[in-house]
Amino acid sequence: MQETAAIEKNIFDIKTEADFNVLALEIFHFKYDKNKVYHRFVEEIGVDTTALKNYREIPFLPIEFFKTHKVVCGDFEEEAVFQSSGTTGSTTSRHFVKNIGLYERSLLRGFELFFGKPEEYVFLALLPSYLERTGSSLVHMVNLLIQLSKNENSDFYLHDYHKLAEVLTKLKKQHKKIILLGVTYALLDLAEQFPVKFPDLILMETGGMKGKRREMVREELHGILQSAFGVKSIFSEYGMTELLSQAYSKGGGIFSTPPWMKVLIRDVNDPLSLMPKHRSGGINVIDFANIYSCSFIATQDLGKQHTLLNFEVLGRFDNSDVRGCNLLVT
Repeated sequence: MQETAAIEKNIFDIKTEADFNVLALEIFHFKYDKNKVYHRFVEEIGVDTTALKNYREIPFLPIEFFKTHKVVCGDFEEEAVFQSSGTTGSTTSRHFVKNIGLYERSLLRGFELFFGKPEEYVFLALLPSYLERTGSSLVHMVNLLIQLSKNENSDFYLHDYHKLAEVLTKLKKQHKKIILLGVTYALLDLAEQFPVKFPDLILMETGGMKGKRREMVREELHGILQSAFGVKSIFSEYGMTELLSQAYSKGGGIFSTPPWMKVLIRDVNDPLSLMPKHRSGGINVIDFANIYSCSFIATQDLGKQHTLLNFEVLGRFDNSDVRGCNLLVT
């Protein structure tokens, strides 16, 4: 498809705010034409599509629709289906990925932007709850990084905290660049059972207690991990099933986005209005890599925007599954 080929080519060439705006509007009109779910949503809320001049005016699809509808542009045979986690009997989100290569280009370009080449690192993954189900985009991401690192110690360690602690101790003596990436509750288990003082370690949490532990505020959580591993800051990754790009924090809970991704904050009392910088509200995400699904998503997360490329995650909506769902009839 010539139209999407041109868009794909431009996704990773964003240099300025003007570049971003031009491509955002182009992608919006493509989705309005090709994505039936998004088209109907835009129609239902009464947006005049001919009047849009800036990406801040583009409507954001509530993320819940990934649970109830097939959110795609046109008809295609997907190369992968990413699926969210959920409790037994709950409805999960499904993201139909037309081009897995585009997802991999997005994650690798984003990683290189913030950290450099994957080949320079050893990746230690502690993602038990993700490995124990199918369709995790995070597992796909980390598996690719592990393969590219080409290091015998790069691996998923599931519940084997003892072995992971031994590997950390060994690698500490070798002065290698290490990223330990894990779901929050598993990192806390490791910190309590096998703490390893490793000041140069990049300790990256992906969020999520998954019902395993009580929820903690960021300061308490990071304080426990910093004390156990002797690191100055805790890194974080912000991604989700419904996105094909990731944002990263190198400490303090402040996330940065790559040029083809942007976060805006909406008013929780008026979801079609945006909040100014430094005011809290619902997180809206623009992700150009989502060209075959939806690039404009209103998430269930609460946050605060600091600059055009920096934001903070404050938590999640209560009872968020019921928000925004009455605009379309299944």
